Amino acid sequence: MIHEDAVDREHERAGLFAGSDPFQIIQRWLDAAWKTEPNDANAIALATVDTEGLPNVRMVLLKEIDPQGFVFYTNRTSAKGTELAGVSKAAAVLHWKSVGQQIRFRGPVEIVDEALSDAYFASRHPQSRAAATASKQSQPLPSRRTMLDETAAVTEMSSGEPERPSHWGGYRIRPVEIEFWADGEHRIHDRFRWTRDDPQAQGWRIQRLYP
Repeated sequence: MIHEDAVDREHERAGLFAGSDPFQIIQRWLDAAWKTEPNDANAIALATVDTEGLPNVRMVLLKEIDPQGFVFYTNRTSAKGTELAGVSKAAAVLHWKSVGQQIRFRGPVEIVDEALSDAYFASRHPQSRAAATASKQSQPLPSRRTMLDETAAVTEMSSGEPERPSHWGGYRIRPVEIEFWADGEHRIHDRFRWTRDDPQAQGWRIQRLYP
């Protein structure tokens, strides 16, 4: 169910912004962006905070958009994994300069089902799996050679087929806010914000925002 302000009738969201399901709109924008972005149209800037409230931001790959939210994978002992363990909330942004569009979203974060993490890990190249297993992500590294040697050791011990380690897996951001932005002439951009009180709620409120 959608609740829109009186000034934001359905015709206000024609074209790019049309639709009653924000996840479907995002998927549509992402599919289109793959045609113009030179690399990684699914790259998101992911922001987390530490226990002192100091923010961190880095690029990760958005691997799935499902009816519950946005899924990405990482080392759970990394800086972002540690921060998410302490404060299970995050914000992210997709930005496509080639088409002048951007999507922001934020909300609580949950660990995805282990079977989903297993399936995605198994789909990766064996060398990438070995590197992910060997990496003590975000910890000091004496040299590149150390990382290469440890990755080679994992490859040898696993006979070239590393299984997912317990410290690596997926997270899902369950948004309570999503904002769609599209570039406009003379900086008169279009912005629509979708909000809901609970990440499991079906209803969304939609507002057009000043650019």
